[in-house]
Amino acid sequence: MDFTRKLSFLVFLLCVIISMQNQDVDINDQKFEFSSRTDQKYKYCSLSYDDDDDCPYSFFDDHSFPPLPMFATTSVERRKLKQQQTASVVGSLRYDYYQQTCPQAERIIRSSVRDLFRKQPRIAPALMRLAFHDCFVEGCDASVLLDSADGIHSEKESPPNESLKGYDVIDIIKSELEEACPGVVSCADAVVLAARESIVLAGGPFYPLKTGRRDSMTSFAEDATFELPSPQDDLAKIIESFSAKGFDEREAVTLLGAHSTGVVHCKFFINRLYNFSGTKTSDPSINSKFLSFLKSKCNNSAASLMSSASKSRPPSQLISASPSPSSVVVQLSSTLVEEPAIKMDYEGPGESFGTLYYRSLLQGRGILFVDQQLTAGEETKTWVQAYASDVSLFHKDFGSAMMKLSNLGVLTAPMGQIRRDCRKVY
Repeated sequence: MDFTRKLSFLVFLLCVIISMQNQDVDINDQKFEFSSRTDQKYKYCSLSYDDDDDCPYSFFDDHSFPPLPMFATTSVERRKLKQQQTASVVGSLRYDYYQQTCPQAERIIRSSVRDLFRKQPRIAPALMRLAFHDCFVEGCDASVLLDSADGIHSEKESPPNESLKGYDVIDIIKSELEEACPGVVSCADAVVLAARESIVLAGGPFYPLKTGRRDSMTSFAEDATFELPSPQDDLAKIIESFSAKGFDEREAVTLLGAHSTGVVHCKFFINRLYNFSGTKTSDPSINSKFLSFLKSKCNNSAASLMSSASKSRPPSQLISASPSPSSVVVQLSSTLVEEPAIKMDYEGPGESFGTLYYRSLLQGRGILFVDQQLTAGEETKTWVQAYASDVSLFHKDFGSAMMKLSNLGVLTAPMGQIRRDCRKVY
């Protein structure tokens, strides 16, 4: 009986072994793949790129991580996932875009701006304004840097940009980038990153920026003429201009806080002092003591003469064609005709970026009409009051607004190009 039981058990085992051998299980045909969330070697690229060197993702890019499957995927699913992930990164900005192609790019820009700032602090407001004028016209595409050429009417020649500076600084930065990483870093990225560094040097906040912008192949002079806000704009026009670019009233008040630093020429506000709205009197919104101060700095006849001389000057005399590192400081600190001007921080550097600007507006001491108009509306004045009393709130909002501005209408691959020379297309 024991022998019969043992024999039956052996027969059963033999049947099980034969059955398993007859099953057609080809693991290689199924091509199962697993991905570990803890294996940093693959940097989230094992499912989407055959070569890890081509991986577009970075651990610093918290918005670009592709989803990792919890279970195995077949080869068909893998191909679909690869197509979806590839499509998701084309045409988008991301943090640390140049990590593989030019990891020192942001360090080069930071170092260049700081070195030049030590020699000439006025480059900071110049670079801020340059970025704003670029991004506000058809997006942050470095179109403002292009010189006139066949088929290109430069934005530099539009009236709002006649006094724009900072081109020389971008040329210097770009030459250093080209020396380190030829044909890799766009002029558009250089402009917004240089502006960020300038804001930090002026006492403003640091804010993260995605990169990967491409450069425009044309310029938009007519758009620059009509789309850029004017120093003479009233509140309704201010709100309309910023709203057209996707900014609300709070963000408009925030971005105009960049007027905390820099120099403004008398020609931009002379009418407020002597002939406001054709009345041949002063703007009644100006504090009386401040009005006397402004008049002492801006003589009516002299300012009017300089304004006329500036308008008659050809663009070629307004902009240096061949700047060099040694000449940039001279070019930023002087012009062919010395125009009367006043510092935006006329009482000296404030305790923090933005504070003096907003407090001055509440006291009727705004230099430009466009600035003082921020106190003419209920909502805009509310934010002026908030920023005047809470610099931390202003810094937070200013950083967010600059991030939004820096992402306006950007070009990404395969659109646009990477210019070797920021002044011309190739």
